[in-house]
Amino acid sequence: MSSPANNEIRQEIERFMAKVIKRNPGESEFHQAVREVAHSVIPYTFEYPDYRKEKILERLTEPDRIIIFRVSWEDDEGNVRADRAWRVQFNNSIGPYKGGLRFHPTVNQSILKFLGFEQVFKNSLTTLPMGGGKGGANFDPKGKSDREVMRFCQSMMTELYRHIGARTDVPAGDIGVGAREIGYLFGQYKRLRNEFDGILTGKGLAFGGSLIRTEATGYGTVYFLQDMLARVDESVEGKDVVVSGSGNVATHAAEKVLHLGGRVLTLSDSGGFVHDPDGIDAEKLAWMKELKEVRRGRISEYADRFPAATFHEGRRPWAVPCDAALPCATQNELDGDDARRLVANGCRAVAEGANMPTELDGVHVFREARTLFAPGKAANAGGVAVSGLEMSQNSTRVSWDADELQQHLADIMGGIHDRCVEYGRTESDGHVDYVRGANIAGFVKVADAMLAFGVV
Repeated sequence: MSSPANNEIRQEIERFMAKVIKRNPGESEFHQAVREVAHSVIPYTFEYPDYRKEKILERLTEPDRIIIFRVSWEDDEGNVRADRAWRVQFNNSIGPYKGGLRFHPTVNQSILKFLGFEQVFKNSLTTLPMGGGKGGANFDPKGKSDREVMRFCQSMMTELYRHIGARTDVPAGDIGVGAREIGYLFGQYKRLRNEFDGILTGKGLAFGGSLIRTEATGYGTVYFLQDMLARVDESVEGKDVVVSGSGNVATHAAEKVLHLGGRVLTLSDSGGFVHDPDGIDAEKLAWMKELKEVRRGRISEYADRFPAATFHEGRRPWAVPCDAALPCATQNELDGDDARRLVANGCRAVAEGANMPTELDGVHVFREARTLFAPGKAANAGGVAVSGLEMSQNSTRVSWDADELQQHLADIMGGIHDRCVEYGRTESDGHVDYVRGANIAGFVKVADAMLAFGVV
């Protein structure tokens, strides 16, 4: 039976969420992200009433500002196009706004607000001086020529440059925004401002970019997985790992699993997934990278090239028996039924390489089963961590070699893991609730800064 205190906390959570939903109608992705945080943070604020008195969580769920603007451009046939772009500057209590730009037809305000909100906590966990933000446009770079992408990027930056800066807001790349797009955006920024500044991260190595930036999110996810397993005297070595996605994060997560002696069984794209019972080794992974990054083909071709593999059209890989799972594709790709399947098939650890890939029902399943579950704000913080290191390198006009950056990344991910353990460990048996730990650890640093600033 629930105690009166527990009932009061549950009622407070529901009151809080009712206000958030009323103020942000129709923004389901944002509601989901806030609810997941509220379930951890509101009970914590009952122990530390200053956070409640100063309405810290209420203020944290309201972005500092949202900039929305039209992006007009011409395609190669001379047709005028009009897309919409956003920059959500969520919270700069511990540093300039920091978060990626996403180009995809599905981009909308709800998705960018959820991503920006998550980014606040993620950046806080790294301990680097970075606030949280996110942006993007409903522009689809897929199928566009380089010239079309250039014209769009230049038009977008002609407005965006007014709102960003090395001490204000430092965007990065995200889905649909790779080296090509960052180059065009930075080139236009440099032309408009007549200054060479570290205003974008994910830049090419020729003009201030950082080594291992491409690999960082995927590598960092696996470092976190390794830290979780090490705490219970296990390791990635010898483990069967199921990975979703086939972009940067997924392929580099798979690469790091191989480095640590694990076996990768699956990869996926929007068309379905491939299951290779022999394991996706380094040679096969190199072929996959060429397929996706150079030829931009479909993952079904993998099964044609490697006959031992099977392609499962329109399905996700979560029914494949495994020791660990790495969802690295997109938000809400793993639901409650998928989570139950993974648990039933022996999966003992899950680390989110994507942002919020697990639906709330799935999160509850993993927590009840005491699965080692690392939420994205902790597990995939490696990308933004190396972005922060790129900012540092740009500021000091130095560059670090790949080994140094790998060590920095491993140390940062280890620090994030330790903070999750500190706030997520239960007193009775020492089990770690990594969701609770990540949410509270990320919250405390930002909240303390907000308290110090007063009501601003």
